[in-house]
Amino acid sequence: MNELMAGATAMGSLVIALFFLRFWRSSGDRFFLYFALSFLVQAGHRVYAALAMARDAHQENPLHYAIRLLAYALIMWAVLDKNWPRRQPQAGIAAQAEPAERS
Repeated sequence: MNELMAGATAMGSLVIALFFLRFWRSSGDRFFLYFALSFLVQAGHRVYAALAMARDAHQENPLHYAIRLLAYALIMWAVLDKNWPRRQPQAGIAAQAEPAERS
């Protein structure tokens, strides 16, 4: 029964990742790309955890925690990247790049 639930969770994470990829392609916003990668990592972790549990149910593996840490770090980075203040280009450089129109 545990393998069935792990498979369903992995499938759900994969579907969510595909939705975020679709939003990223339509908007070009990196926020959605980071979320898609995070859910893709989580889906892979669920499959890996189910296979590892089927092999040896009593072994604690620190790799499980590292994979989850990576997935959650991607989500945190997406939020920070989205809310980080952007530098505006300097007006002097932009004015030099474009020739002035003369009337």
